[in-house]
Amino acid sequence: MQDKFLQFLGLTKKSGNLVEGYNKCEEILKKNKIFLIILSSDCSKNTSDKFIRYCNNCKIPYIQAYNKEDLAIPLGKSEINVLGVTSEQMSKKLLELWNQ
Repeated sequence: MQDKFLQFLGLTKKSGNLVEGYNKCEEILKKNKIFLIILSSDCSKNTSDKFIRYCNNCKIPYIQAYNKEDLAIPLGKSEINVLGVTSEQMSKKLLELWNQ
């Protein structure tokens, strides 16, 4: 895996600062404890619209990239559509890696 973003995503999971899945992310979002949302590029339009609207309303950055299989590889899953980062420092680093 050459992509530094995906490598750091794996480290974020290992550190316990990553929430996986639609329901868990939605629950943590409502508690205002997420600093970054990552959506797969092939998640449903309803899922995408819902999380993007929430991120825009709460001024939470989001990234919509990679397909659900590529996002899942560093997490040891078969596929994943929605991820939430609960560490401010790790979210900043992921955004920095994404913008490179």
